[in-house]
Amino acid sequence: MAGYQRKTALSPKEVLAKAEEVIPELVGLTRSKSTSHSSSFSGDEGTVTVSAHRHGPYTDVVASTDRLRTSRLDYEIQRFLNLLPYEPGDEERPTPRGED
Repeated sequence: MAGYQRKTALSPKEVLAKAEEVIPELVGLTRSKSTSHSSSFSGDEGTVTVSAHRHGPYTDVVASTDRLRTSRLDYEIQRFLNLLPYEPGDEERPTPRGED
């Protein structure tokens, strides 16, 4: 299992909405479970859980997968986390579409 962490200026609700939009497109997973602070996605590539908790001006985002760090799932989850704006006022990066 691998885990990744990132801070973002987005709220937990915005992070989970972005995950719902991007993760199915990037990896072909579907949401299998959801709470107010986390969502799990599963499919042929594996399972990932994204959790988001607000701490002051930032949201701490943790993504945990059931694959090795060298898997496609882990690569795409890292790409997802890099889409999230770090500082307030940063523009959101566009969703990648088949870029390498």
